[in-house]
Amino acid sequence: MVLVVFGSARARPALVGKQQVAAVPLRANARGDLEVLLVTTRGSGRWTVPKGWPMRGLSDHDAAAREAFEEAGVTGRVSPQPIGSFDYTKRNAAGERFTVTLYRLDVEREVRRFRERGQRKRRWVSPAEAATLVSWPGLSTAISELAETPAR
Repeated sequence: MVLVVFGSARARPALVGKQQVAAVPLRANARGDLEVLLVTTRGSGRWTVPKGWPMRGLSDHDAAAREAFEEAGVTGRVSPQPIGSFDYTKRNAAGERFTVTLYRLDVEREVRRFRERGQRKRRWVSPAEAATLVSWPGLSTAISELAETPAR
């Protein structure tokens, strides 16, 4: 698993396998501390961030925002610039490889009813706790680095 944080000093990652996009939904709690919204996967019930496929007619960051609404019922301001990426291998017979590009989503609205509500759980946690709950080391590292960024 490789994390690549995009910025002026770092290069874009070498792409591995199939490409996916993901939103990292964030909010400031009542104390002003940053929180991350995690959702469970439909199959194994592991904690992750909303992710899916790039969509025809949408930019990758807008596709990530749409996934956040469908999988977690949140909307907000999505950054057009990636905040990082990670690679993973799907736990199936084919062992498919994926590269997931991450986009920050500053949540402005959370709804109770959303497309995949009955298929997933959602949970707001600190970046430190989120980093321990997610399954992929690259995603864990990216979330850990969010603890160093201010809430918006």
